[in-house]
Amino acid sequence: MLIRPALLADLSVCLALDANSQTNHVWQMDAREENGGTVVGFHTVRLPRIMRVVYPRQREDLLACWEEGVPIFVATDERADERPIDEGTGRDTRTSQLFGYCQLDIQPWQQAGWISHLIVDRPFRRQGIGTAMLRTCIAWGKVKKLTRLMVAVQTKNFPGISFCEKHGFVFCGFHDHYFVNRDIALFYSLNIRT
Repeated sequence: MLIRPALLADLSVCLALDANSQTNHVWQMDAREENGGTVVGFHTVRLPRIMRVVYPRQREDLLACWEEGVPIFVATDERADERPIDEGTGRDTRTSQLFGYCQLDIQPWQQAGWISHLIVDRPFRRQGIGTAMLRTCIAWGKVKKLTRLMVAVQTKNFPGISFCEKHGFVFCGFHDHYFVNRDIALFYSLNIRT
């Protein structure tokens, strides 16, 4: 597997990947007034059946982000020594499989990178591809002198929450009705300062 910067030809494949997930657990929010303040808590709830979780972000602006130089990385079955461009014709000669992609939006004033997309196509999940893309984001962020990576995850995206926690991200806040579909976002932060 190779993680590399996305090429223009990759973008349409990225948009065709299945970004939805499913879960039988969610994080339920409990907010109440207590002693003159507001107390908010989250706890894991097991659902009676598996729920389909629709990916909450728009992905149609991927081309515009790529054109602006936003870091987008793809996971492919290419080897590092393969050259996808024919040097004689300049044509893309790839016949490789694309497993997933991630996009890292940089906030220089925060010294932070926001992972706005980290998508692994459904047939290739739970094989270390997401972890490899995360490691690429961490390495890229360190080179760019970022101090942390941030991610927003739906409360019902339990696989995403578990992925964040497994990789050392720490819960650092939430936003009610954050996504277009009005889902709650949980914010996670990972310190990458060297």
